[in-house]
Amino acid sequence: MTDAGGEAGGSSGAVTALDGPQVELAFKWNKKGILIHVDADESVQGIKRKLEAATSVSEKRMKLLGLKARSGKPAGDADIVADLVLKPGAKLLMMGTADEEIAKLNAGAEVAPHEDGMAEIDLVDRPEVQEKLRRRIDSCSVKVLNPPRAGKKVLVLDIDYTLFDLNSSAERPEELARPFLHQFLSAAWVDYDIVIWSATSMKWVEVKMRELGVSTHPDYKLTCMLDHRAMLTVQHPKYGLFDCKPLQFLWAKFPEHYGAHNTIMMDDLRRNYVLNKQNGLVIRPFKKAHLTRATDRELLYLTAYLQKIAALDSLAGLNHRHWESYAKAEIRQLRRALEAQQQAEQQQQQQQQEGGS
Repeated sequence: MTDAGGEAGGSSGAVTALDGPQVELAFKWNKKGILIHVDADESVQGIKRKLEAATSVSEKRMKLLGLKARSGKPAGDADIVADLVLKPGAKLLMMGTADEEIAKLNAGAEVAPHEDGMAEIDLVDRPEVQEKLRRRIDSCSVKVLNPPRAGKKVLVLDIDYTLFDLNSSAERPEELARPFLHQFLSAAWVDYDIVIWSATSMKWVEVKMRELGVSTHPDYKLTCMLDHRAMLTVQHPKYGLFDCKPLQFLWAKFPEHYGAHNTIMMDDLRRNYVLNKQNGLVIRPFKKAHLTRATDRELLYLTAYLQKIAALDSLAGLNHRHWESYAKAEIRQLRRALEAQQQAEQQQQQQQQEGGS
């Protein structure tokens, strides 16, 4: 474990009291241990600055999990160390991507296939892809959280920028969650089993789902969660190497329940469905949550689409690019209901203000 100054540290707990007013905090980040020393009157923002110096992760893109105020709520940037609930041995996690890694990702994105180029890609029948699929299916196991239900379709969901804003300056999980998240999942679960599939490690998948309240929600359940280990690297003569999410993996693990006829996947990156183009619906990315929360309606309107297509015997004939047109009437009705609700709330607030003046 290294501290913010780069020296070796030996703390086994996440929180250690030191002589004087200082506290030692040990964070886990990308399988590494980061040890920092902070004063009791230092703010959470000060903690972030020290972590930024140690990791090159900008404090604006950094998420700290495990720091709670005495109120029980996640700590904000202005909270000071003395007012935090710091239990010895408590797990402190840091999420965020270092600047150099973001530069690499941006460079890769310039050559990776996006919207226009995907139509010409047809890799699924190539022998080398089939062999990779076979090996991945054989070597990667799936932890079933709740058994598949007979007669249900399956909804496969990405996390980052689909359900969760990874790099917003918002701080609390409820601020990072996409609007209507739990309403969307509760409604979907009536007709669809729900599978979470992220390109990150399972540790972070579990942390994000727990912090967002998805894995513990009483109104719906997850069938399983998949991480980067279930993804496949494919080679394209024009776009080179890139990773994707082969639904064949899921179908092979649950052959009696899921197949091309009853699966829909939502992800903000089209290249993730390169082996299953018909099953993929490209969702608008949810970014800058602190600015867009008030206007983002994507999950609300997708609820209407999922409910409408749930009655179909097969989803194989659908072109999910046109989902908004397919559910146009239902979306219009939802929009009007939401506007009426917002007007009623504004009138109620105005009446309360007038009554208090």
